[in-house]
Amino acid sequence: MTDAIKNAPADPRVHIGHVHLKVADLERSLQFYSGVLGLEIMQRMGNSAAFLSAGGYHHHIAINTWESLGGSPPPPGTTGLYHTAIVYPTRAALADALHRILKAGIPLEGAADHGVSESIYLRDPDNNGVELYRDKPREVWPHDKEGKLAMYSRHLDLKGLLSEVNIEVGAGPKDL
Repeated sequence: MTDAIKNAPADPRVHIGHVHLKVADLERSLQFYSGVLGLEIMQRMGNSAAFLSAGGYHHHIAINTWESLGGSPPPPGTTGLYHTAIVYPTRAALADALHRILKAGIPLEGAADHGVSESIYLRDPDNNGVELYRDKPREVWPHDKEGKLAMYSRHLDLKGLLSEVNIEVGAGPKDL
């Protein structure tokens, strides 16, 4: 890589537009992404694909069975998508998502405070990694002595998060 390419930053307005996932069973994935997470089905292409979003956008996540109907997840130790990250606008919205996950009995793989964000990690029905998170305000992001971003991974208090929406913690994971 030349220095000219390496040092040329992307336009700051660049962002990830959407994720398109191969799934084994469209209905099962719709139950997770629409039924549990509450994303709206914007368009459906029969039994082979669906486009889902929040807020009426054309799609944030698309799911299809075009090359994967009845398939199995890739085995450990192979390359592929690590996780899809879904950003929630507020801590209360993230708490609502956590409540939905717990109510559906979906196990959590982890939860972390990264200094810049609060994240919940889980798997969708096709074993794809899913991160549900909210960004903290930039003014509270941690920085080192030189002023460089200094993210970390610390315990996220899930009971405290759920208190954002006044939800009683019932039969949830033991680590709450």
